[in-house]
Amino acid sequence: MPSRSLGSIYYDTFPSPLGILYIIFMDNALVGIFFSHDDLFKTIKGVRKGKMPDSFRQELMDYFDGRLKEFKQEFILLRGTDFERSVWLALKDVPYGETRTYKWLAERVGRPGAVRAVGRSLSKNPIPIVLPCHRIIESDGSIGGYSSGIEKKRRLLNLEYFNSD
Repeated sequence: MPSRSLGSIYYDTFPSPLGILYIIFMDNALVGIFFSHDDLFKTIKGVRKGKMPDSFRQELMDYFDGRLKEFKQEFILLRGTDFERSVWLALKDVPYGETRTYKWLAERVGRPGAVRAVGRSLSKNPIPIVLPCHRIIESDGSIGGYSSGIEKKRRLLNLEYFNSD
């Protein structure tokens, strides 16, 4: 994320079943979610503590309680190539409680031969959970990778699977 000031950038924390989430906002727009304090401060130097909008805190509570299927929170992608952004935005097309493959996602963004590039893009997703990269799996049905650890991916998939209609 840029080091220059684009607006009021701050973080807040959210105690989730996966551990503490570090949520980054610029003004009232979501710009990042991190699973570790270290990753947050490696990415954004000197970010100050603030208070996330109550509406997003409620969305997170509802999501982890299995009541929210789609996030409404406004977000901004502050970084990423055009290709990475297209991959991240295409994640919104994967329904709650379902999975798609890396190959499907590559085809969805118009680059059917770019399966590995899709995987690399997913590893850089700045807004996991909201842009649900955890829903992307291998073509053989195996779980694939997850930048914050396979166990977190497995837990997110299970949460959605057992709460889907």
